[in-house]
Amino acid sequence: MSNEQPKSDPSAGVDVRQVNCPACGHHVAVRLLQSTDQPLATLAWPQSKEAAEQMKRLPLNFVCCVNCGHIFNETFEYSEVPYGHRPNLMFNRGFYWSEVIRNLQQELRQWLPPNPTVVEIGHGDGGFLHGLAEICERGKFVGFDPHGTEDGSELVQFRRELFLPSEHIAELRPDIIISRHVLEHLSNPLGFLQELSFTAALAGHPVLAYFEVPCVDRMLETGRTVDLYYEHSSQFTSSSFGAMLSRCDALIERIGHLYEREVIYGFVQLGKLQRSQLIAEQATSFLNDATKALETIHRQLDELAASPALVAIWGGTGKAAAFINRYSLDAERFPLVVDSDPDKVGTFVPGTGQEIQFRDVLKASPAHTIIVPPQWRARDILREMQNEEIQFARILIEHEGELIDFLDGHHPYARS
Repeated sequence: MSNEQPKSDPSAGVDVRQVNCPACGHHVAVRLLQSTDQPLATLAWPQSKEAAEQMKRLPLNFVCCVNCGHIFNETFEYSEVPYGHRPNLMFNRGFYWSEVIRNLQQELRQWLPPNPTVVEIGHGDGGFLHGLAEICERGKFVGFDPHGTEDGSELVQFRRELFLPSEHIAELRPDIIISRHVLEHLSNPLGFLQELSFTAALAGHPVLAYFEVPCVDRMLETGRTVDLYYEHSSQFTSSSFGAMLSRCDALIERIGHLYEREVIYGFVQLGKLQRSQLIAEQATSFLNDATKALETIHRQLDELAASPALVAIWGGTGKAAAFINRYSLDAERFPLVVDSDPDKVGTFVPGTGQEIQFRDVLKASPAHTIIVPPQWRARDILREMQNEEIQFARILIEHEGELIDFLDGHHPYARS
């Protein structure tokens, strides 16, 4: 008899979830904690026992990304958190925490020029920005928070609005952007940071940024669960915080911890990397060219429709259907649509309604012009028409924003 113990199944009890990680974008996570529904923990402040007991309860379904270790509530809905009713203001008067803040303000001062422009996203009660302004003595300090304080000063301006990267980076051209204890409340913190970085690159204004969030490394080490409540939909580990910053086209200057590793922070340079900007420029160029092509090809098609010569469109589904609908080849002006696939014959073009006929209809009634929307198939279609002795005067394809002659034009779709 063997004394060997049966091996346990490492996959037993693993609850796999297909859900998008808000820190790194990975799509596989495993369940971490499923709790009974709970009321909001930080924003409600009920004023009576009855009000407390009647508070709406919300689902806590926390999962862990298997790629970066980020922890998040997969059933979080931002609309359930009424920030406008009672802002989520941090308590900053604890002795040790106050010391952390003072040290941080002194360090930030070392990163700034003599007369800085500082933007804080989510200024809350405004204390942090006021303190930094006092240390700097000069500069422009602007806080953005739809529900934050409005009590500014000569140096400090508070704006009760969302920070919009596409508008405010170009407007203010800040030397630093600060965001403390905001990202853990967002449904998509990675998307927000990527937008910040991309907009800085697009504006030609690379900017230093400081991000700070709670860190749950110790939560995992000690098994505590009190960190997991509804308002903090994201819980950053050291690994997931670093993974998020690395996916923002940002140059990471430093990542570190504060307050006995309960807080993690990062200094990053946003907008210095150009890869995203180059892709965006390519996409915008395509958009502009496609807009011009729409006008040009519409004009060419109007001329074809006005001509007495018969026009046929080869293909009525897929790319051909996309072409027909984009360029408005309606059934009245362009009734003849053919295909060599018998399965498509007798069906109708999506959106415009021409009946798709078999290609042999062109033997009895030859078309002067054949339009072939899928350019890469034009050579095969030409060979097929030659084999079937289908007569035509020209084949037109779309290329570089206009309809050109397949046989006489310059394009990459014919063999050299």
